[in-house]
Amino acid sequence: MNLFIAALGVLGVASSGPLIAATLGATTVTPLAIAFWRNAIAAAVMATPTLVREPRQFSRIGRHEFRWSLVAAVALALHFACFITSLQLTSVAAATALVCLQSAWIAIIQLFRGVRHRWQVLVGLGISFGGVVAITGFDMGTSPDALLGDLLAMAGGLLAGIYTLAGGRARQSMTTGTYTALCYGMCAALVAVLAVSTNQPLSGFDAGGWLGILAITVCAQLVGHTAFNHLLATMSPLLVSMIILLEIPGAALLAAVFLNEALPAGTYAGLALILVGLAVVVAGQRNGKGGNGRAGRGKPPEERPLAELGAD
Repeated sequence: MNLFIAALGVLGVASSGPLIAATLGATTVTPLAIAFWRNAIAAAVMATPTLVREPRQFSRIGRHEFRWSLVAAVALALHFACFITSLQLTSVAAATALVCLQSAWIAIIQLFRGVRHRWQVLVGLGISFGGVVAITGFDMGTSPDALLGDLLAMAGGLLAGIYTLAGGRARQSMTTGTYTALCYGMCAALVAVLAVSTNQPLSGFDAGGWLGILAITVCAQLVGHTAFNHLLATMSPLLVSMIILLEIPGAALLAAVFLNEALPAGTYAGLALILVGLAVVVAGQRNGKGGNGRAGRGKPPEERPLAELGAD
């Protein structure tokens, strides 16, 4: 059963980039509309069980939890703005690989916070960013728009890392349902403000546009991330983190099959380097016991193994 759930989760998150690119290319849906509706719908879905079973959970949110949830929501809103926009400028495969650098960015942030990493993590970071150089180098020769898209995707990965670390702070004393409902809800509100300020409509789309928004929300936000949340309760965080990395080749394969996306051989080499490098980074986060399901409990969020979900 876990194998089936893992496959469903990979398919869900890997479909995010191709579905967004297809929706943006074939309809009048705007990038911020996708970000708004997927978070608004997900917030409603996540809030409903908590409101039915434990409605007092929301009244127990303290100042500390609210502050870190707000930081996470701001980072998540900007992450979506960067990543979804990047899919209009660069390839789905490149954007997905670059935004998946979340784990690498977290490791770098930890370094600046004084956390000492194993040498494997540093090697993994070097391999990952070697892949970044390969991808951006080829895109630089292709078009300025593709390079800009790459940079936006990288920024999206950094923001996803900040979202993960801030969320770890908030979730120390909050249930998953309460946190996600609050964070997604605030994220949707912030995206709405961004949409109004940039004149991006949030409604008025044709049936195809609404179908695309619904597919993105269900596949990536609800099915994909829900599957991995379930696996974290039954499998080691290290193994789940490794499985999540399959989003990179999964998105490239889906884009090639359904969007006829063809890339230079050097770009595929860059994707492979990022995948291998991130795997080394995640594996290097293991503690002396091998990174089992109990790894990192009782430690501050910035010192725990990297087993957080991506945000895309």
